[in-house]
Amino acid sequence: MEPAPAGLRHGRGPREGKCQPDSGCAVPERGPRTSPGHWPQMSSGQEKPLVGKPPGNQLSPTCPGHGLAGVSESSSPQAQSWHLTTKMQSSLQPLCLSLEKLHRVKDSMLEAMDRGLSRRTHAQATVRMLPTFIRSTPDGTERGEFLVLELGDIDLRVLLVELSGDTRQTVTVKDRRFPVSDAIAQGPGEKVRGQGPLTPPGHGVTHLLFAFMATCLCEFLDGLRLPQRAFQLGFSFPFSCRQTRLDQSYLFSWAKRFKCPGVEGRDVVELLQNAINKQDRYCIKVIAVVNDTTGTMMGCEASAEPCEVGLIVDAGTNSCFMEEARCVEVVEENLGRMGVVTEWGSFGDDGTLNDMLSPYDRLVDETSLNPGKQRFEKMISGLYLGEIVRHILAELATQGGLFSGRTTPALLTKGSVQIQDILEITDEQVGVARAQCVLWRLGLEASDQDCFSMQQVCSAVYIRAASLCAAGLAAILSHMRRNRELTRLKTSVAVDGAMFRDHAKFGQTLQQLVKKLAPECDITLVQAEDGSGKGTAMVTAVASRLAAQRFQVNQTLALLKLSPDALGEVQALLRREMELGLKKETQTTSSVRMLPTYICATPDGSERGDFLALDLGGTNFRVLLVQVGAREQGGVRIVSELYSIPPQVAQGPGSQLFDHIVECIADFQTKQGMMGQTLPLGFTFSFPCQQTSLDQGILLSWTKGFNASGCVGQDVVKLLREAVKRKNHFALDVVAIVNDTVGTMMSCGYDDPSCEVGLIVGTGTNACYMEELRNVGTLAGGEGRMCVNMEWGAFGDNGCLDAFFTPFDRQVDEASLNPGRQRFEKLISGMYLGEIVRYILLELTAKGLLFRGRPSPKLQTRDIFQTKFLSSIESDGLALRQVCAILEQLGLHVTCEDSVLVREVCQVVARRAAQLCGAGVAAVAEKIRENRGLEQLSVTVGVDGTLYKLHPHFAQEVQGTVQRLAPRCSITFLQSEDGSGKGAALIAAVACRVAHHQRA
Repeated sequence: MEPAPAGLRHGRGPREGKCQPDSGCAVPERGPRTSPGHWPQMSSGQEKPLVGKPPGNQLSPTCPGHGLAGVSESSSPQAQSWHLTTKMQSSLQPLCLSLEKLHRVKDSMLEAMDRGLSRRTHAQATVRMLPTFIRSTPDGTERGEFLVLELGDIDLRVLLVELSGDTRQTVTVKDRRFPVSDAIAQGPGEKVRGQGPLTPPGHGVTHLLFAFMATCLCEFLDGLRLPQRAFQLGFSFPFSCRQTRLDQSYLFSWAKRFKCPGVEGRDVVELLQNAINKQDRYCIKVIAVVNDTTGTMMGCEASAEPCEVGLIVDAGTNSCFMEEARCVEVVEENLGRMGVVTEWGSFGDDGTLNDMLSPYDRLVDETSLNPGKQRFEKMISGLYLGEIVRHILAELATQGGLFSGRTTPALLTKGSVQIQDILEITDEQVGVARAQCVLWRLGLEASDQDCFSMQQVCSAVYIRAASLCAAGLAAILSHMRRNRELTRLKTSVAVDGAMFRDHAKFGQTLQQLVKKLAPECDITLVQAEDGSGKGTAMVTAVASRLAAQRFQVNQTLALLKLSPDALGEVQALLRREMELGLKKETQTTSSVRMLPTYICATPDGSERGDFLALDLGGTNFRVLLVQVGAREQGGVRIVSELYSIPPQVAQGPGSQLFDHIVECIADFQTKQGMMGQTLPLGFTFSFPCQQTSLDQGILLSWTKGFNASGCVGQDVVKLLREAVKRKNHFALDVVAIVNDTVGTMMSCGYDDPSCEVGLIVGTGTNACYMEELRNVGTLAGGEGRMCVNMEWGAFGDNGCLDAFFTPFDRQVDEASLNPGRQRFEKLISGMYLGEIVRYILLELTAKGLLFRGRPSPKLQTRDIFQTKFLSSIESDGLALRQVCAILEQLGLHVTCEDSVLVREVCQVVARRAAQLCGAGVAAVAEKIRENRGLEQLSVTVGVDGTLYKLHPHFAQEVQGTVQRLAPRCSITFLQSEDGSGKGAALIAAVACRVAHHQRA
């Protein structure tokens, strides 16, 4: 960027319709208009002004100069005025921007933004989309005192900003300015003690500029006579930098009059911090370096909608907005939002805007200090608009269209027309009078027509700048709406700079054109106040708030994070409980029951035949016909029918329940034309049972809403056979009663003969595996192997896991239907994870870290936060809007930061569950390996359950944990298909195969 005209950035020029004392203009002050549409009489000998503004001369917001063409030439005095206007129209035509062209600019800007955000194309992008590492906008709770250093063009401003943090967020500012001399702005560094010969250039020096800033800072604090305490400081640094953290920014290059050697390529925060530390007078930590554009956004006092866009249109131009972090590919962050500075001034440097450039734009570019660079900025910003106007006036004068064909050296001198001139000339009340003054300063004697024409030129250039700015802003808004997957976007836009601040027309044009170019976006333009000062303080305050909140969140969630040593301890504890459960004399002391299933073989692929399977585990009951054939002939084919079990049957007499089951079997056999056939049957009965043989299971208790009388303590297979006899419909050959976990292992074992472990992680959790029969102490010894149903959900019921229970786990346990029981299951399974999350959210809300400290009544309702929400919220492709939608179902008013934190809580809870599950599988795998005396074990685990299958990261975390805890075991996880149905039939098939071999 080239140097700004004096007073443009920090001061405002005159607005009165008269010449300034130092302008050199001899034109007397003008009086008011004599009547609407009539300008006052000018000096004698000049042409009469046009009476009124011809309707065709109105400047369209999208096409400056529209309607001026088509006027015929004539030799009459009045027609001569129209002749001049026609020439002017010809000169202004290249500035014409139709809505179609503006849409093209918007679309090109969108493409350039996407290239800037992509890791692959970022380096070549013209719109660089630089991350600022600002993660949140102010929420009104920021409080405290914050220091700011604002380095300006001519001075250094030091501020102490106090934020009240209450509902009104009162801001109190104390500041002082220190002039920055050329000697400091361009001065060399001074060596510090201890610099060695191998120290890189510039790395062993205290630079005069930074030492000066540190000295000014201390002098400012001395004047306030504040008690000693720690201060946090934000640094407003207005030069091009590569920011890598909020508190780390490497200078690309100096600009304007600054040229301190040895600083380019260095971290300016580190240089400033070192200079402050060297003063050794105050405890000050630099926690943020801020671009003035982001300061504008952050310092905005938004009204109805949060302010998430910043725009500067001044000597230069830039914009920023809060982007979805997952879209900023050049940084590792992918949650929440991050402020991005577009650096849109260089938009078009690749030729994208070539067809939009006028001859005047090309002249301005060719004579600039950086030809071919900052093309968009040169069409918009105040540093260049005066030059565009000057070139148009010079061309018109050369062609005889203005000033009677005369030019002057001043008119042909670069920089002779300033942006402040344009702002005043475009003023509807005093603009023509001010044009007279400016033209007089340029040595031109101008007619009223000349003054009015200059006003049209200035308006055309000015409105084109506003129109292009609107196209860029519309691109940002549409980009935000698209990435947030919103139907409509509502936001406030903070705007700073003389172009907006000193002329209402600019804001009106922005508002009108954005509505046309991005009709799905509703914006409120808010004039920024002290963006570099107050805005930098707000960035610092927000960073301080987030750091304090992060500390509290980390303290809360640390309770649920398990170290490798802790997981190893869980693995060892489960292994100990397994050993106790297998031994007859210690089984009663173990929390893991290690129940024998009497299944002594897994499928080997030779099983053939038709089998029936029954699956009773809830309010629905399935009957299946399973045809087992050779794999090359299709393997297993299944036909099934689903039957409901009414509540009155599930809770009535046991005989009624089993009679209903038999009626369902008879109906199925009739439909399949199987009446009269007696097929081997496997019965999946998913209630706690003590098996005494493969086809005998004593019901220990009902669960899941069942309470049929006369069944507990009875053999459920015997109850089924008695019902068959009562109905006398058919014969039934019940070969095996099956647990669903065992069915899962057997189902996967058909596809992979090395599958010897079964795992269920769904509403509940359990595991089984093939144990050496000699180790099953509850049975008489023998050779071979037997599947053991671990019933590991009860692991920890004897207190061995108490050290791993958090206050949230205890709350869940105490409020459950079975306090003190199924403790491991309550840490892992889908029935409980949502409740753990809910209790954590309530804790964070009570601390004011979530939902502004205001929980909804729904969130206080038990089981309202279902485990399926965890799977949805953690989905990688889920936008924050969808997370918000889930939380809003619970009656919560949710911010972006809330959504990010809720997702983090879900991740921590689900990750712990998966790690604990992995520790359990590792214990089982190591037990099998040691049983068999192997250096390395290869085994497959058959898995079923909605949590394992549907959660986006659960399976990966389980597998990773097993690899870390059991490195000598190579484990394959194979998801089961219909373990309770297909698995039951395969158990029957294996039993028939084994019996056949024994008879042979």
